[in-house]
Amino acid sequence: MTLDFAPFLPWPVLAGLAVLALLFSALSLWRRIRGATLRTVALAALLLALSNPLLMQEDREQLSTIVPIVVDRSQSQAMAGRSEQTDQALAELEERFSRFPRIETRIVEVEDDPDTDAPATRLFGALSSAISDVPPGRVGGAVFLTDGQIHDLPPVNQELAVGAPMHGLVTGRPDEFDRRVQVVRAPRFGIVGEEQEMTLRVFDDGRSDGGTADITVRMNGEKIATLQAAPGAELPFSFTVPRGGGNVMEFSVAEVPGEVTAVNNRAVHVIDGIRQNLRVLLVSGEPHAGERAWRNLLKSDASVDLVHFTILRPPEKQDGTPINELSLIAFPTRELFVEKIEDFDLIIFDRYTHRNVLPILYYDYIAQYVQNGGALLIAAGPEHAGDSSIAATPLSQVLPAEPTGEIHNAGFYPRLSDEGRKHPVTRGLDGAGQEPPSWGRWFRSIDVAQPQGETVMLGDQGRPLLVLNREAEGRVAMLLSDHGWLWARGFEGGGPHVSLYRRIAHWLMKEPELEEEALTARAVGRTLEATRQTIGADPGPATITYPSGRSETVPLTESGPGLFRFERRMEETGLFEVKNGEFSTLVHVGTVDAPEFKAMISTEETLAPYAGKSKGLATRVADGDGIALPDILPVRGEVRVQDRNRMVIRLTDETVLRGINTIPLFAGFGGLSILLFAVAAMWWREGR
Repeated sequence: MTLDFAPFLPWPVLAGLAVLALLFSALSLWRRIRGATLRTVALAALLLALSNPLLMQEDREQLSTIVPIVVDRSQSQAMAGRSEQTDQALAELEERFSRFPRIETRIVEVEDDPDTDAPATRLFGALSSAISDVPPGRVGGAVFLTDGQIHDLPPVNQELAVGAPMHGLVTGRPDEFDRRVQVVRAPRFGIVGEEQEMTLRVFDDGRSDGGTADITVRMNGEKIATLQAAPGAELPFSFTVPRGGGNVMEFSVAEVPGEVTAVNNRAVHVIDGIRQNLRVLLVSGEPHAGERAWRNLLKSDASVDLVHFTILRPPEKQDGTPINELSLIAFPTRELFVEKIEDFDLIIFDRYTHRNVLPILYYDYIAQYVQNGGALLIAAGPEHAGDSSIAATPLSQVLPAEPTGEIHNAGFYPRLSDEGRKHPVTRGLDGAGQEPPSWGRWFRSIDVAQPQGETVMLGDQGRPLLVLNREAEGRVAMLLSDHGWLWARGFEGGGPHVSLYRRIAHWLMKEPELEEEALTARAVGRTLEATRQTIGADPGPATITYPSGRSETVPLTESGPGLFRFERRMEETGLFEVKNGEFSTLVHVGTVDAPEFKAMISTEETLAPYAGKSKGLATRVADGDGIALPDILPVRGEVRVQDRNRMVIRLTDETVLRGINTIPLFAGFGGLSILLFAVAAMWWREGR
């Protein structure tokens, strides 16, 4: 209760009246006037009535104590039974706190941020947001239910967000250990065929037994090495980039029995192979209108070193001109086809015919070059159907088609075959989607019988026009017409000769994006995109293995001829494996060095300093096959001593004002009676 005033007159006026009344009373008392005391009492009663004293009583309600419970739902909590421990502990905490009517809990579930590529457990930020609308005096404590892997820890010496005890209930087992492999340093680009070096490291978190770990290294799905690493020590590894484009390197360390998870036992690194100075040998059998189309295309590519020879004077030509007067360069056959043949990435025979320029044995060398992984392109003309065709040499053992000897001279539109609409070399060529195709005609083709491999383009009356084939480790392509130059000259609108020629050359040189059968995957942020490329039928669904270990079968949707895709934003981040039939690939969604995967074992050490500073408690909840939680101890006032067995909660003293009751002391008959009594007594005394 409190005493307050609500005067009927302004306080300055009352003060003036009080001064006059005081002077009058003092004068009366000094002169000993009869009834002076009663006059003083009457004036005081009158002034008190004018000041209107009130007795005020506040109606207040006790506020509850807020205790936030921050629950870790990150990916590391989904392993080794921690999720079950978390659910059990949370249910028991809610039941225990419900026994205290003055304590109000706030459950804060913290998951990985779906908008970031680097998942991390940010519990302190979630705690600050949860109590941002609560006065500090009402927060009686905070409880963290986590595995201890927290990545937004504030400095211990700074003021904490909660000025009350902070408690950490840690899931997981005290004897946990985990093995993981990490790519410490690695190049992003490498020149094909040159040696590169990277650095790996194996970590054994939670134990150190001094043993070694075996690391299996795979390049594009093929095993290339097995390494032995001492945990904790950096391990250098040298390798050679096998091909241009993206090369996926996978490093896997054997799982140790009893470790927390095998999710981080694998790591991937993608290195882009760069071909340095691709060497192409172009041999034209004779000058003709189409050889410049090949030459211009290859010379326009800065990454290609072109060696071009045109046979201007075959050996059998005898016109009496002395050799020393000929302005010709001798064809260095031995240097090209014996000594340096392995230096070339691609050999092109453009309308070449066997005229004893090359010894017959050299064709066998070329065939061996192909079988050992080389690339050969035959751009055939009329001579390919004659008696001097190179198909009649030992080179025939690697050619996918044998000429019948017929030459067809008739206008026709080159068309894609059913396989050609799906094959990456010819799929989507500009103008191929119309009938007839929106490109110019050709007027000559060479007939062949029973071609092997894939016939991706058709000529006059459906005859093979472009044949692609694999031969042992190498590849061969046959373009059975010499009229491609008509597209380059713009005849009847021209055609996509640049795209066609370049794709043929890149397919021959084994560029990954032009493989007929392939499964690729990439991550754009947290979106996983998988592409299955095939020239066959529907490849069926794909199986995705998540970082947590669970698998899911997903359908592949046809997005174009020979292309089937899957795309989805993933909730988890880490290393995913995509499988379809005999094909499999790995892709890392999110940042490779995300904090969530650097350490996976549970620990009390991260929260212990904060619990000690705030007089809280940090302990594990695991107890045998179940859980055991510490008791709750509510206290009033500041917490000065840390209790190592109980969670201390500081109860708040704050209240909220619900209303005020006022009682006027001089209102009504009571105040009037006092005033009348004082006046009547004054008159009575003066009348004696």
